[in-house]
Order: sequence, then structure tokens, then C-alpha cells
Amino acid sequence: METNFNNDQEEAILKDLATKKVIQLKYFYKHLFVYGIAMILFLLKEYTNLPLQFFPIRYLNWVVVIIWSAVVIGSAIDLFASYKIFGQEWEERKLRSILEKKYKKQKWE
Repeated sequence: METNFNNDQEEAILKDLATKKVIQLKYFYKHLFVYGIAMILFLLKEYTNLPLQFFPIRYLNWVVVIIWSAVVIGSAIDLFASYKIFGQEWEERKLRSILEKKYKKQKWE
């Protein structure tokens, strides 16, 4: 009975981790979409004679673009390369160690 309880608890934790990853992906894609639109507007402002000097576009300059690009690249590496660096085997080992620590704390002997 205890093994079934452990499997259910592990499943719940894995589901929670998957849910968090999906939420991170959703926010990343939204951020990437806004970044793409801003980059298109920035390039139009810099290299065409269009009058794009209204409020948010006026403050897009090279410093903002470079910092924003670094943030997008960093979040992409964090989101996608962490699968390669910290693969499924690592996640399973880490999950087991966390669960073992939790069970050691809960035992009243």
C-alpha cells in the first residue's frame, strides 16, 4: 500500500513540475512575440523614414535592444538548454532525493 502511495505522490510532483514548465513556456512565447514586434518596429524606426516617434517606440534604442536581446537569449537557454544539461535522469534522481528527505523528516520513531 505504501508503494502505491509513493507512486501517487511522485506522479503528483511530476505533474506539478510539468505544469510549471508549460507555464514557463507560455510566458516565454508571449515574451518572444512582444520582443519580435518591438524589434520590427525598432528596425523600421532606425532604417526607414517612417515617423515612429510615439511614446514606447521613441525610447527603443540600441542599449535597450541589446539588453532585451540578452534577456530573451538567457531565458531561452534557461528554458530549453536545461533539458539537455539536466535531463530526465537527473530530474528523477533529484526527485527521489527530495522525496527521501521528506519521508525521513516525517517518520516519527
